[in-house]
Amino acid sequence: MDVGMFMVFASYGWNDCSDNIVWEEEIRLARMAADRGFDCLWSAEHHFNDYSFIPDNINLMTYMTAICPDIDVGTAAVILPWHSPLRVAENIAVLDMLSNGRVRFGMGRGLARREFEAFQIPMDESRGRFDEAAPMIVEALKTGFIEGSGKFYKQPRTEIRPRPQHDFNGRFYAVAGSEDSINSAAKIGAHQVMFADRPWEMRVPMVELGRKLHRKYHSTEPPEIMLTEFCICGSEKDNLEEEARNYQGKFVESNFHHYEFLGQHFKNAKGYDGYRQKAAILKESGVEGAVAGFMEAASWGTPDKILRGLEKRRKLLGDFELNVAFRFGGTPMEVSERSLKLFADEVLPVLQSW
Repeated sequence: MDVGMFMVFASYGWNDCSDNIVWEEEIRLARMAADRGFDCLWSAEHHFNDYSFIPDNINLMTYMTAICPDIDVGTAAVILPWHSPLRVAENIAVLDMLSNGRVRFGMGRGLARREFEAFQIPMDESRGRFDEAAPMIVEALKTGFIEGSGKFYKQPRTEIRPRPQHDFNGRFYAVAGSEDSINSAAKIGAHQVMFADRPWEMRVPMVELGRKLHRKYHSTEPPEIMLTEFCICGSEKDNLEEEARNYQGKFVESNFHHYEFLGQHFKNAKGYDGYRQKAAILKESGVEGAVAGFMEAASWGTPDKILRGLEKRRKLLGDFELNVAFRFGGTPMEVSERSLKLFADEVLPVLQSW
């Protein structure tokens, strides 16, 4: 199994924690993960808010590939509607050259209304923009040329320089939380990226749909899905359930706030049918119900408990890649370090043997 570490860069849940301290500590954890045998460092893209503030994850990964030369780097994800497809293709090509082919390029279409509004791009355009931009960029990184003639991106055929130096097959990822996004990911042959936010039994139909669509579009077996989650790991003497309920609960609370799941805008947002249903469920269950569902899905507890949970998940979903965050929801740095070290020592070697 391939196992990465997810860099979130969040200050939600901390009192008086400066942005530079958040960045210093997150990078410190990433260096620890690289030294302890994780396969990839991943980073989100988010803007303007303490939920997560990493406005340029390609830039970040250019730095990480220099200070951590023996681990892959990935974007989970670059939010395509907020960027020029040409510039994304150029920047990924540069990063992949500098890293000697260690980049995993993950794409998403975005979900937070506040971020779309700040970029002055209507959320209603997100699906159309993603579905135009993604295949343009994929083709550019495969062939060295980008072009497009769609509604949003009329791009004359242009050569990417420096030319892509390495084969990108198998290195495309796409966040796939709705049926439309799963279809889009399958069309470009990407690994589906899903987050631990509900019991995994609820994910089975969508996972199987993605595999079916990949076979339809490409007549090949689909790449493994990647599951991203938020982990608390410790020994029997630690108050693990209390810690998980506290810090994972704070993360769920920040998720509610950032994405405004209790608001009304998903009712009318074009292309967000899956999230409209999720918002309705969350309004009914409330934060407490959402936290309970999150804790059922996410990994927390002793190494043995975490391994048993992941083994059960593997039997349910088949083989998958894993992407784990250790700092979120106000988790103190000492708890994040403890979780990462114990996970690396006792969980990671077993997973990588699967």
